[in-house]
Amino acid sequence: MITQDSIEALKARLDIVDVVGSYIELKRAGSSFKAPCPFHDEKSPSFVVNPTRQKYHCFGCGAGGDSISFVMEYEKLTYPEAIEKLAASVNFTLHYTDGGAQKKRSNLLETLNEWYQKLLEQNKTAQEYLHERGIYASSVERFGIGYAPASAETLRFLEQRRLPSAEAIEQGAIGKGDDGRLFARFIERITFPIHSPGGAIVGFGGRTITGHQAKYVNSSQSAIFNKSRLLYAYHLAREAIYRRREIIVTEGYLDVVMLHQAGFTHAVATLGTALTAEHLPLLRKGEPKIFLAYDGDKAGRAAAFKASKLLSASGFDGGVVLFEGGLDPADMVKNAQTEALNTLLHRPIPFIEFVIAEMIGSYDLQDPKAKESALHEGIGFLKTLTPLLQEEYRPYLASKLGVSPSLIRLGNTQNTAAKPISLSSHEDTEELSFVKTILEYPHITNSILDFLDVSMFRHHAPEFEAAIRAEPNNPRLNALMMNNSIRVFEGDTGVKKALLTFLENHYTRELKKINTQNTISFDQKSYLIRQLRDKIARLKKGELVPLG
Repeated sequence: MITQDSIEALKARLDIVDVVGSYIELKRAGSSFKAPCPFHDEKSPSFVVNPTRQKYHCFGCGAGGDSISFVMEYEKLTYPEAIEKLAASVNFTLHYTDGGAQKKRSNLLETLNEWYQKLLEQNKTAQEYLHERGIYASSVERFGIGYAPASAETLRFLEQRRLPSAEAIEQGAIGKGDDGRLFARFIERITFPIHSPGGAIVGFGGRTITGHQAKYVNSSQSAIFNKSRLLYAYHLAREAIYRRREIIVTEGYLDVVMLHQAGFTHAVATLGTALTAEHLPLLRKGEPKIFLAYDGDKAGRAAAFKASKLLSASGFDGGVVLFEGGLDPADMVKNAQTEALNTLLHRPIPFIEFVIAEMIGSYDLQDPKAKESALHEGIGFLKTLTPLLQEEYRPYLASKLGVSPSLIRLGNTQNTAAKPISLSSHEDTEELSFVKTILEYPHITNSILDFLDVSMFRHHAPEFEAAIRAEPNNPRLNALMMNNSIRVFEGDTGVKKALLTFLENHYTRELKKINTQNTISFDQKSYLIRQLRDKIARLKKGELVPLG
């Protein structure tokens, strides 16, 4: 069983924006972040993540909670499973109680990587390969590059260190054949440790130097390793990405190492796979411009085309840089072409222009039928963009096709942008601000209750009562706390000013009611009018009037 102290320490380490943002795309909305809810069908985003409270809440379906509850719901895991997955993602060691004794989770991948690094120091062939590629010793150390030996040696090492084989299989370090025999997944390969965005090792990439059929291999899919969600060296590049608001995405590990070596420390790479929608949440962080640095061969252009369609439709800014003549970023750094590389990287082809050019270029425009097909495909692509961009790129598509812009008929498009949460009146907002203030500062509840009563709330009496009772799991209160349009009254001065306004409005309404009532006696009516007028006069002078 995981100790409660360990769980609380893990929670303190987690950032809900990073956790949720590793699963879905989050877009900044004021001090919070928004997205379409992953737990129910919707077009306009009503799912809000609040970094201050470290909570999420969906205003559509009511789902809400913290980082652990999100992973539980999204991954369909139990509470302990979600905790262990999150702990692994941030390299956090959990403590367990088994009959009163504590045990620690083994750092298997970290231990294995340290061993790989030591083996690299002893392997001349691997060292020569890295030297020939132009990689400095400092880069080898920074990226934790190592060397994996023969399968039997790896299995023997794990056994000697008493690292559990079940955990090694689970984390993709070794595999198990149909005959039940164990084998190492990385054999006679230079190893590149792959980290989570938080910095924990979650797998490896391996490059053969002894002629294995597969030039590169990656760790197998596991609970902590999903190559479609990870980017190589993101943990090292993150600070530069946030600072520069730019990210270079390459196709290989060596490209990243060499780019960092040349000062392009905002470079990352996909893990031997195409850029997919699952990468977008990670790419969205820090809202950088994306530069795709791909090979200029047929395969590289096809990959850039697919990625550009995805990125442009998802609203990313940036462009494509293609490396022609068989060169790649690593080659240019090795050949001391850093200045030319820098120029190239700062002259990308914008995503939309690249997609249109590649799309049109695949048709024979001298053939009227082919030209018509190109027109339809181009229009289909434009329809994936926002209405503004559709209009901006209509003439561009027309010019590439050599047709009149009037032929680019896009039809009616609906703007599905998120609509702000609206409130019916100022009184609505004012009442909710009192509720939110009580939730934020519960110690002032009694002071507020000296002047306010639930009967004074015309719109949100249930929320006011729930706040007074301090109901921790009330979905309406959770939704209110996530709503940044509702302010909190700050300090004694702010609360007093709000009370004066609220009470004056309330007693003014009551006075109007009394004046129109015919069911009470003249004497009683006169008495109530005098009382209300006295209260309103005192409030206008800045004096709070207690209940009673």
